[in-house]
Amino acid sequence: MSTARARPGAPRAAAHQVRIIGGAWKRSLLPVADKPGLRPTPDRLRETLFNWLGQDLSGWRVLDAFAGSGALGFEAASRGAAEVTLLEQDADLVRSLHTSRERLKATTLRVQRADALAWMASAPPAAFELVLLDPPFAAGLGERALAAAARLLVPGGLVYLEAGEPYAGTVPAALQPWRSGRAGAVHAALWQHHLPTEPSLSP
Repeated sequence: MSTARARPGAPRAAAHQVRIIGGAWKRSLLPVADKPGLRPTPDRLRETLFNWLGQDLSGWRVLDAFAGSGALGFEAASRGAAEVTLLEQDADLVRSLHTSRERLKATTLRVQRADALAWMASAPPAAFELVLLDPPFAAGLGERALAAAARLLVPGGLVYLEAGEPYAGTVPAALQPWRSGRAGAVHAALWQHHLPTEPSLSP
């Protein structure tokens, strides 16, 4: 978790909290449970991501597939996303996400207890403008998660993936690199869904 200094007057994020950094709920705190492998996206990387995306996500449908603390999904909802779905398998974390949702009156945000890969495999295609992937680094789920996410994107949609090292796995043919960066030991990449260019017909 980032140790970036809080602005004067802002609540200080404790060791088991993460602060929303932009949008309607800027400076609001989310609890971070003491769970093995739970590692909220660092402040600096979240700031970079939403600079890449633009600060206004009005009308976007967003999936946070490995929600954990919910930092990524709440950031998207805070910036006006029309619908944000948070998937989490751990029952304790699901309860915490529901509590944060109710406290912030986040009516556009939906929390669902589910295995992310299974949920994405059965979800309707082309349903999201943005899919956020931050699976546990040690689980090695990046390649499978990226493949599952690609089919859920609308043309022009974006998928974001965090990992403990630069992604070197297979990239679905429908995705093209868009941005990449890092914060400390956390590496991030953003791909955009595109439609294959059809060959022109000879006159």
